[in-house]
Amino acid sequence: MTLSPVFRSSTSIRLLEEEGIWERLRPALLGQLRAVRTVQRDLSDIIDPAFTSDAPAGPDELDPASPEALPFLQEYFFLVLFRSLFESLGVGPARLERYGEVNFCVKGTITAADNIFDEQGKSLLPLEVGSGQRFLSILQLMCFERLIRRSLDRGVAAGELSAGQRDEVLKGLIDLMARIGLLEGSEEGGVDGIPTPEEMIEGVHRVRGGALFALSFVPPSVLESGETLDRIQAAEPAVARLGTAFQIVDDLTDFEFDLSRRSHNLLVAQIHHHGTAAEQSALQELLDGGEVRQDMVENVFRTSARAVLERAYEEARGAFQSLADLGFWFPVALSEEVVHAIVGLDGVRRMEKLTA
Repeated sequence: MTLSPVFRSSTSIRLLEEEGIWERLRPALLGQLRAVRTVQRDLSDIIDPAFTSDAPAGPDELDPASPEALPFLQEYFFLVLFRSLFESLGVGPARLERYGEVNFCVKGTITAADNIFDEQGKSLLPLEVGSGQRFLSILQLMCFERLIRRSLDRGVAAGELSAGQRDEVLKGLIDLMARIGLLEGSEEGGVDGIPTPEEMIEGVHRVRGGALFALSFVPPSVLESGETLDRIQAAEPAVARLGTAFQIVDDLTDFEFDLSRRSHNLLVAQIHHHGTAAEQSALQELLDGGEVRQDMVENVFRTSARAVLERAYEEARGAFQSLADLGFWFPVALSEEVVHAIVGLDGVRRMEKLTA
């Protein structure tokens, strides 16, 4: 699971614009843009320009909800949100820049690794290597490994961190990525059995979603100190809960795909253990090889899908309430709207039908 583009629904975009959320995110948006541009400029120093194309320009001093800026905000929403959160927790400007660069490299690494698992070709670097998707993903992994080291080396040269701290950050990131990767790897041949929804959330979603979001806390957990570090450590579990909510919603979108490869899916678990008799019968037909129709989640499995959505609401509300208790400005009242909005493009129609 990646930090995929979100806020694809025009309704969600309009609501958050009306609530002033985009305006509050403007400084963090532009800061994350600087970080992405810095790392993309570094690319020319680690690989021959023959293998690259020009990177998209991105917004400058634009309204975050404008047509030019919106694609960037959709792609990097969570990194922008994390940057705004870190600032509210007391992180200084230089460290905000460094964390923005590192988080971009982490997002790119996770995206490239996810490509290999899911046979996709997404890229956050302007690489031109022909039509080989798998090679593109491998090349991205190699590039981001060098780019993240380059960013941290800049921090060492500027006196922001020591060489030992740089190495501690890199090790912390690898350790947490390995934990996530173990879960992904365990599903390569399909899974045996269907855990209860409660077991699946604790054993799967808090890793695949929660630990994924917690990656952004590795650098500040190493580099910050005093009251700022205390606040960072208090915020990390809340952000992990937000990641858990994201993964729960992702399971509603990926129901068909997860069924096809027999990987963990919370909707499958909800139906299997708590669904209606009709839902359980329909699910068994699918598990026995029946055809999956694209409207089954919204129609055949609607009761269980709504129950899964309620679990996502609970995680998101708890996350934003904990962050509000730490002084973060994001309104807790918009928690459910965020859940609706953090689906990717494929999930917009499904979410609209489930919440109608």
